[in-house]
Amino acid sequence: MKNILSPIKKRLVHTFSNGSEGVPQWQLDLAKGDDLGYHLPGSAVWAVHGSMSPIVAGIRTLLMQSLHPGALAGVHEHSNFREDPLGRLANTIRWIFTVTYGSTEAAENASRRVRRLHEAVQGSYSDNLGTQRGYSANDPELASWIHLAFTDAFLTAHKIWGGAIPGGPDAYVREWAQAGRLMGVEDPPLSEAEMHRQLDRWYQSGELRVDSRVAETVEFIRNPPLNRVLRPGYRILFAGAVYSLEPRYRQMLGLTVPRLGPVTLPVRLATKLVLGVVRLALGRRGPSELAARERLRRLGVPGADA
Repeated sequence: MKNILSPIKKRLVHTFSNGSEGVPQWQLDLAKGDDLGYHLPGSAVWAVHGSMSPIVAGIRTLLMQSLHPGALAGVHEHSNFREDPLGRLANTIRWIFTVTYGSTEAAENASRRVRRLHEAVQGSYSDNLGTQRGYSANDPELASWIHLAFTDAFLTAHKIWGGAIPGGPDAYVREWAQAGRLMGVEDPPLSEAEMHRQLDRWYQSGELRVDSRVAETVEFIRNPPLNRVLRPGYRILFAGAVYSLEPRYRQMLGLTVPRLGPVTLPVRLATKLVLGVVRLALGRRGPSELAARERLRRLGVPGADA
């Protein structure tokens, strides 16, 4: 089995680490630090981010975030996502896992680094009424939408394809609110119900929209420049991300769950099988979690080896 999955593992590691053949140094550095960090083994955040469901959640997050014209303008006008999508992916993974598994200092430094990069991401866009509005990646309101789309995607994907969440969904939303604060979100939701209320306010505000730029972005997300070994599995994962969207957002994005005539294809099961293959290829614990456990063992945390 290991030999069969070896090519898949190689391409997955290459994709997630932007070309690195081994474990990136930043992951090894998560073993450093003299404090416990914001999240510990047994937390809701470790349960969700340590599963395979974030792979689907990441796709869903990008689809949702594209609905805000300010967020999309920042991506199109200030990033090289078309030329270097894997670099963008690797940087996002680095921030998520550093906040999840790193020391408090590492998490705060990583967040400051991202916010410094965001300082230059400013501009303007025309809203749905034709009014010119300014945007800034560090604006608390825009950061709130990014945080909501992320939290909703990761929680929803895990509820469908992951295991139990210690403390339940509310615990994940409450714990991951710290990541929102680190990124300048002023009022991150602390429960699943509050998260949905905030999302409803965004939907009802009329600020979200779909246009040609969104359509272009969705098409890029649907067909990213992946290695041919990974493309069949990714098509299923993309379908899973679409399946996990609320119908109102699927409709906005012009996406549908794949069907064969009147019959909906078994996307949920197919996605579960693909994630299972990824888990077998990569192993139960990733380098970031292993490095964090090494730090926690050094600090004498009970259960660091559990």
